[in-house]
Amino acid sequence: MRPFYKIISAAEWREFRVTGEFLGSAVDLRDGFIHFSYADQLAETAERHFSGQTGLVLLEIAPARLLPHLRDEVSRNGALFPHLYTTLSIADVVWDRPVGSDEDGTPVLPSLDPGPDLG
Repeated sequence: MRPFYKIISAAEWREFRVTGEFLGSAVDLRDGFIHFSYADQLAETAERHFSGQTGLVLLEIAPARLLPHLRDEVSRNGALFPHLYTTLSIADVVWDRPVGSDEDGTPVLPSLDPGPDLG
């Protein structure tokens, strides 16, 4: 399964790192699952739901351990989006990177490249 991504606030990321678990953002808690996007959906998600916001962090998520609780479900424009029906563990985060913004407040996503192997 391909990786997927989550944009969260820096405050949510700090709390996630301390607790080791992420229950979800306000919209996730309201909907009963954690929303994610695949790479090709990420730019539209960022612009649609995070324009004008600062202090954002992009997380890449490794799906392997989440499969029993993960579903691809129809959402925006009939596309399948990954939805998680359990908490997210810090162990499932591959990397975190800050999300910038341009002069109009549109989010500017970081590279999704895995970067150098630190092992």
